[in-house]
Amino acid sequence: MKKNTILFLTLMVSLSAFSQEPEWQDLFNGKNLKGWTKLNGAAEYKVQDRTIIGISKMNTPNTFLTTQKNYGDFILEFDFKVDDGLNSGVQFRSQSLKEYNDGRVHGYQFEIDPSPRAWTGGVYDEARRGWLYPMTYNSAGQKAFKNGEWNKARIEAIGNSIRTWVNGIPCTDLLDNVTPSGFIALQVHAIGDKAQEGKTIAWRNIRILTENLQAFRTPANEQVYQVNSVDNTISEREARDGWKLLWDGKTTNGWRGAKLDAFPQEGWVIENGILKVLKSGGAESANGGDIVTTRPYKNFILTVDFKITKGANSGVKYFVDTNLNKGQGSAIGCEYQILDDNVHPDAKLGVNGNRKLGSLYDLIPAPDNKPFRPGFFNTATIVVKGNHAEHWLNGVKIIEYDRNNQMWNALVDYSKYKDWPDFGNLESGLLLLQDHGDEVWFQNIKIKELD
Repeated sequence: MKKNTILFLTLMVSLSAFSQEPEWQDLFNGKNLKGWTKLNGAAEYKVQDRTIIGISKMNTPNTFLTTQKNYGDFILEFDFKVDDGLNSGVQFRSQSLKEYNDGRVHGYQFEIDPSPRAWTGGVYDEARRGWLYPMTYNSAGQKAFKNGEWNKARIEAIGNSIRTWVNGIPCTDLLDNVTPSGFIALQVHAIGDKAQEGKTIAWRNIRILTENLQAFRTPANEQVYQVNSVDNTISEREARDGWKLLWDGKTTNGWRGAKLDAFPQEGWVIENGILKVLKSGGAESANGGDIVTTRPYKNFILTVDFKITKGANSGVKYFVDTNLNKGQGSAIGCEYQILDDNVHPDAKLGVNGNRKLGSLYDLIPAPDNKPFRPGFFNTATIVVKGNHAEHWLNGVKIIEYDRNNQMWNALVDYSKYKDWPDFGNLESGLLLLQDHGDEVWFQNIKIKELD
């Protein structure tokens, strides 16, 4: 082969390799804060040794140093280091709008959390929905953060897919479509303890990739739990894992009235992908009535997104037998309580708070410090595996129990269910959404049956 031909081929290979190099853009010039704007709070930001340093300050709300440009799809990388005890984060696809809480910064946040909770790398929806992907979903990812050291973060936000890494370890896999574009911001969190004043959070090597993202996105890792927040959909990953929609977001297919052969003609409506039980005076199952699935379930993971209006009462029941109560009131089964704990009087009844939100109604209380998001949709998760059951709220387990044993039966004997034979010990049963006479919204009702 001629020498010129070899040189030409070598050049072509080199050009091909070069064309595949990512074209990173620096968001921080290492000298000053040109291109950044401070919003909401009065914490200080300074530049030192090619590093942005945020300094905590008393008597000021969360402070954000934001890019002056918005970004939609991107891969973002940065190094960060935080003083112990100081919570922080990096906003992305975030906004500050006059019509939303007078300009309050809101949107997705990459969490920086040096506390023992260890949720660094999780995704929080700042000033809006709260936790979208707490690190309870990924215990391996909780070990990635190194306290007191520099850490490397990566965020891939491409379409509806949001994934994060800390020090090369995958942390989150979230699908969400609420905000497709917005600025990036460095947060100095508000503090309430004078001892925390002057603590710092530092960022450096902040760079973003906005072109040819498919070529440089990280391959999927199906060992990382995926959270799909796109309303009433099943992702390809969920479908492979065995998840199915229990409600399609459009019709009443798969559901009927608990005391009817068909879906109720009144009391329930479907609007914009939301299934609503309408307000009718607060009585139990006195309007449209409860609705149940058209088939029973045995071992499963059930997720239901719910939103309550002020003072509302409702519930999600399982192991329901609609033949047990054909008279007035609700069908009988174990109940994941849905309640406005601050307003509804039922929160003060029962024993030790066992009628509050998330509790196994009238049997086992959920803790008061549960991660409820008032004014927004919350995700109730019920896990049943044989005689073991768990209640989760927004990704955090709040109660667990075992049934079909002496302790369970004794618990039932001191509850409102004592007169129902063998309550809660069914091998399988229907699933139920309760009409308790208050307006409550449901969506994203999904189930995965277990072996």
